Amino acid sequence: MRILGIEGTAWAASASVFETDDPSDDHVFIETDAYQPASGGIHPREAAEHMGERIPEVVETAISHARERAEDDADPVIDAVAFSRGPGLGPCLRIVATAARAVAQRFDVSLVGVNHMVAHLEVGRHRSGFDSPVCLNASGANAHVLGYRNGRYRVLGETMDTGAGNAIDKFTRHIGWQHPGGPKVERHARDGEYHPLPYVVKGMDFSFSGIMSAAKQAVDGVSASGASGGSSGERGESDGGVPVDDVCRGLEETIFGMLTEVSERALSLTGADELVLGGGVGQNERLQGMLREMCDQRGADFHAPENRFLRDNAGMIAILGAKMYAAGDTLDIADSAIDSNFRPDEVPVTWRRAERSVDRRDRSETELQGAEATVTIEADRVLKERNPRSYRHPALDERLRTERTRQEGRLTSEGRRHGVPTPLVLDVDPEGACIVFQRVGEADLRERLNTETVAAVGGHLARIHDAGFVHGDPTTRNVRVGGRPTTDGRSVFLIDFGLGYYTDEPEDHAMDLHVLAQSLSGTADDPEALFEAACKRYRAESDHADAVFASLGDIEGRGRYQ
Repeated sequence: MRILGIEGTAWAASASVFETDDPSDDHVFIETDAYQPASGGIHPREAAEHMGERIPEVVETAISHARERAEDDADPVIDAVAFSRGPGLGPCLRIVATAARAVAQRFDVSLVGVNHMVAHLEVGRHRSGFDSPVCLNASGANAHVLGYRNGRYRVLGETMDTGAGNAIDKFTRHIGWQHPGGPKVERHARDGEYHPLPYVVKGMDFSFSGIMSAAKQAVDGVSASGASGGSSGERGESDGGVPVDDVCRGLEETIFGMLTEVSERALSLTGADELVLGGGVGQNERLQGMLREMCDQRGADFHAPENRFLRDNAGMIAILGAKMYAAGDTLDIADSAIDSNFRPDEVPVTWRRAERSVDRRDRSETELQGAEATVTIEADRVLKERNPRSYRHPALDERLRTERTRQEGRLTSEGRRHGVPTPLVLDVDPEGACIVFQRVGEADLRERLNTETVAAVGGHLARIHDAGFVHGDPTTRNVRVGGRPTTDGRSVFLIDFGLGYYTDEPEDHAMDLHVLAQSLSGTADDPEALFEAACKRYRAESDHADAVFASLGDIEGRGRYQ
């Protein structure tokens, strides 16, 4: 089978030939002509002009290569054409789709429309040989964590404002560096000292906007020689500003620390022990090192494809296109319109056998490994130790472990005072990042999912929100269920308030509901019905439900793939 792939979502005009009879012996040819803006970031009009000029050239080069690979005249040049259907810049996508239709008609072969972000995941799964990995996609316009369940890739967490690469580019444009900014930040960070910046993780979602504002403010006042992007050995000094190299180091440690943490949370939530990396930002050595170290620390396997498959490329489009073509997932010309907002969780995963995610959760009765802590279970108590995360900068790691332990003890007790079932806090040692709780429940919520238990969670969240604080991470792992469910929810306990904080803002309260919905999507067979039960109970018990659900709609609308 020989598949022609065409990619052009934003900046890379790329065509590829993927050929395989044996999955262990692939042949992948990639021809790419990348758009380089003269200044600033990507200009959509200029990017479209680049696609219009270069797509025909790279496609013809790939077709010539396919002809050379054909063994004789009877061997078809290509069996199908796959193209990036979205997400991306509309004008660029339309040029690619037009080219794909023309080539498919020229060779009288099938047309396959590929989701660009799912292709990032699938090329990692294909090259690693992993069965059912969690995937971190970190690219210019996007950042999210995906996991497979019941025929679709579920978005377990995503950026709530801007993509990872775009966030870094906003900072580098501020100091006068040319696109792309990521490689320049990587070079300068090697010579910098860690500078603290805001660290914003909400469940498995994250936000970069505050980090970028703080980074810009830190370097304001830097001298021209430091801000103009000199050699990586130069550290720009300033009148009261922070050296550019130090801010670059802070950016990497903060942004990549957040991405690694949410990846670990996704592994913990789903029970998976395989992680793949996708996206152009994934070429960064520090990010790869963090993810590899995190996986080693928790006994998981990690794979980062070679750089040619991380940056935007047609090879991944052709590889996923081949899988879809073999599954009969093709398009008629009339149905091949592009979708610039094509979310990965909208894609029916037709090329994988009907299966649930592989559940490899540790079922030990005495010790459990969570996302950031080891939990030792005794007869009537639980010892939770927030272990040092060696992938994080030591100063950042110590601050997070101490703050989260202190906050968890405080808010666990606060919830109990407001009538929400939580475990008794028996001892707290913030400096040692240890906390001892009363043992509650018989199982995690993910093992007792039904409308009664999930509705109880909705009621508990309404109560703590009306009391002026949020849980911060109400996933199906952070709820314990004991005995038979009761109508008042007394057998359903909220645990792990480490990401919680005091707030009266409806948007912050809505984020708790958003996190619950995402975790249900990743662990339940009927997440929509379960979440509806939680929302119904929340509305019945909350004093400000209308404002919260209005904010929830705004949050879901801001998702990067909405």
